[in-house]
Amino acid sequence: MLFSLSGRGLLPWCLLFCLSMAYASDLYAEKPNVLLISIDDLNDWVGCLDGHPQAKTPNIDRLADNGTLFTNGHCQSPVCNPSRASMMTGRYPHSTGVYFLSPDLKQAPALAGIKTMPEVFAANGYKTMATGKIFHTGDKRFFQEYQPSGGFGPTPEKKISQPHGHPLWDWGAYPEDDDQMPDMKAAKWAEGKLKQKHEQPFFLAVGFYRPHVPMYAPQKWFDIHPRDNIELPLVKVDDREDLSQYAIDLTNLKHVSPTHDWITAAGQWEHAVQSYLACVSFADHCVGMVLDALQSSQYADNTIIVLYSDHGFHLGEKQRWAKRTLWEDGTRVPIIMAGPGVQVTQRSAQPVELLDIFPTLLEMAGLPEDSDQEGQSLVPLMQNPDQNWDHPAITSFGLGNVAIRSLRYRFIEYYDGSRELYDLQNDPHEWTNLALRPEYQDIIEQHAAFLPEDPHEVLPGNSTGHEAYAAANANIQG
Repeated sequence: MLFSLSGRGLLPWCLLFCLSMAYASDLYAEKPNVLLISIDDLNDWVGCLDGHPQAKTPNIDRLADNGTLFTNGHCQSPVCNPSRASMMTGRYPHSTGVYFLSPDLKQAPALAGIKTMPEVFAANGYKTMATGKIFHTGDKRFFQEYQPSGGFGPTPEKKISQPHGHPLWDWGAYPEDDDQMPDMKAAKWAEGKLKQKHEQPFFLAVGFYRPHVPMYAPQKWFDIHPRDNIELPLVKVDDREDLSQYAIDLTNLKHVSPTHDWITAAGQWEHAVQSYLACVSFADHCVGMVLDALQSSQYADNTIIVLYSDHGFHLGEKQRWAKRTLWEDGTRVPIIMAGPGVQVTQRSAQPVELLDIFPTLLEMAGLPEDSDQEGQSLVPLMQNPDQNWDHPAITSFGLGNVAIRSLRYRFIEYYDGSRELYDLQNDPHEWTNLALRPEYQDIIEQHAAFLPEDPHEVLPGNSTGHEAYAAANANIQG
């Protein structure tokens, strides 16, 4: 026996034990705060995800080092509105019919009466506050306190790089000062909230717009990514030759982004990549301001932090620009969780989804589980990142177009029945479609088993997604 408790020492030891247990009880009885950080259109061009060798994101990287980074995280839709609506309600787009930029989630019959994430936290005693872009539109409806940050920000009198096309599609150094950027206003507002005394636990959401187009940021962010040294994404000239015509039509027709041919012919590829990297670095700086404010606040030790993006983004990969694809560059996003009880410097390569954030936060905050939600709590993966995980990431872009991402493979089935399969372990750029090779049919069927059995019809709406989807479907032969 290493020690014994004599009659003399027993009473003080018991008193100390009881006091320590009372302290622990008080500590864990206090609900944790939640800090939700959203970054619009951020793909895996983040240092800790190795998406681009020149990405400079020291603040996102340090958050990853202070928590759990899910390196195989994916969105439910490669478009803002359905991705955000899905995450904030815990329902897949194929369960609600909200597949594109419209309709609003409040117009979806399947979501009638469903409380969104901030509304659930408010109903459980939380003070909910937000700034910037959390939902696609109408954020004020969902939070007790909401501060607009200024949207996509100021624009020059004349477009800098793309003279024609959609008004938002442009890139270059603008404006002169960080303080003119909406994201800086959002970061400063959040700093102020973290300095205040709150009498109840808070749910604070901060939504940054960059690197969403227009890819504008002040010159100093371009200076750390010199244009002459920019490394371009790898593109295979004949990459699309093993794709169906439907897959090509779905990603090409009726979209507002510039074509890869235009970008290269105009000599703008390096400049556009530079602009995206500059915007990512600026957004990372804003993230750092919020993290620093939390660290220096009284809430540092009792706040759950979640950082994520709503979907990926192409910058020439697979000869595609922007989002709206079911490939890795269109769906992969950073998902980082940190805070009390979360293991630091931890990585999990299991496939996870934005849909998983809602049930994870409910469990971490000790709030009632919602069995109707379709995501999975990530708490088990934060306890053991390598455990067996039978839940792939499921992404859709319109009825019948679905990607299933597992630990190693990406399987895609399109509305016309055509399929793609990629081995991400050996083919990280998704250059070789394995779907027609007999030796992969068992793997295909394993993934196809996760395809939605009774997907919701596309709800009516007026968006470019509706137009692209209709144009592709109209071209189906036979």
